[in-house]
Amino acid sequence: MESHRRTANDVSAANRNLAGVADPVSHLNGHRPAPMDGPSFHAASERILTTINTVIDGKSDAAKLALTVLLAQGHLLLEDVPGVGKTLLAKTLARTIDCTVNRIQFTPDLLPSDVTGVSIYNQASRLFEFRPGAVFANIVIGDEINRASAKTQSALLECMEEHQVTVDGNSYRLDEPFMVVATQNPIEMEGTYPLPEAQRDRFMARISMGYPDKDSEIEMLETHQATSPLAKVSAVVATADVAAMIAAVQQVYVSQAVKEYTVSVGRATRESPLLRLGASPRSMLQLLRAAKATAALDGRDFVLPDDVVHVAEAVLAHRIILDRKAAGAGETPHSVLRGILSRLPVPHRPADAGNKAPGSTNRTTPVAGLSRNH
Repeated sequence: MESHRRTANDVSAANRNLAGVADPVSHLNGHRPAPMDGPSFHAASERILTTINTVIDGKSDAAKLALTVLLAQGHLLLEDVPGVGKTLLAKTLARTIDCTVNRIQFTPDLLPSDVTGVSIYNQASRLFEFRPGAVFANIVIGDEINRASAKTQSALLECMEEHQVTVDGNSYRLDEPFMVVATQNPIEMEGTYPLPEAQRDRFMARISMGYPDKDSEIEMLETHQATSPLAKVSAVVATADVAAMIAAVQQVYVSQAVKEYTVSVGRATRESPLLRLGASPRSMLQLLRAAKATAALDGRDFVLPDDVVHVAEAVLAHRIILDRKAAGAGETPHSVLRGILSRLPVPHRPADAGNKAPGSTNRTTPVAGLSRNH
């Protein structure tokens, strides 16, 4: 396990967590920071994306989606073949933020207590003291998560959903913002424990990196020869700035029409004869959160149906299960979702267009030219 930028102040903050004292900077619940204004939000997001793109060649879409998940308070699953930069993307995103970062190398002998922490008996005080595990950080990188046993994988369920850890009957709050970025290799299955549906449903989005194009691969050969560009990456935003950006995303306006459209997408997956398992209600909530973050990154304070379409595959594809006949016919979760999105009617004008969110100047303009090609 690796730990980065864990200072004495970080340990002090963790101790306040264990004592149940809320910290106004490290916790969003109860002590929410003021939302970041539009220009500052744009500048901060551009600094993060620019830094990531200097390290990961030709993967700007993956970088933006990773930032989208962070700002939407979700967790990210990076799934692809070896050597395409999954762990590098996770590390780069973590290093752009001045926060605590822990990396866990998942192996078959990793124990749940290595992740969550353990109570140790102190002979001097004759009391049990809690020693926080690797999950006590703002960003937790789980490398090859499917290498650990199901028992160890399940140690992440509570912290990913409730942002807390329960050990020996005591619950401990995790620092905010909190994000799990996990990687796995779907090709090499020997000695692995596939993530169950309940575990996959905790991840807001799944990214498949894919191979870079020819020009990006040549650029990589020229720039990554002597040293890794990751060594030159430094934090470009503070933890408090990320908390303020998250607060700004939470203020993004969602019309009733967009909410109904989001629900229609989820219900269509459950009614599809091609699917054995459709999207869960949790996935609908996360789909809308991701759409709000997408709108904010595009410089808008309101969500368009196109924002929902844009993130639908990344948010839903890893949650749905194909019917046997559909899988035998060559269908994939992505192709089924594209078919559903192409058939659903898209609202062109919000039903409550007259209700403007704070800071909005014009929300009565019809939504035109919505692209389906995502």
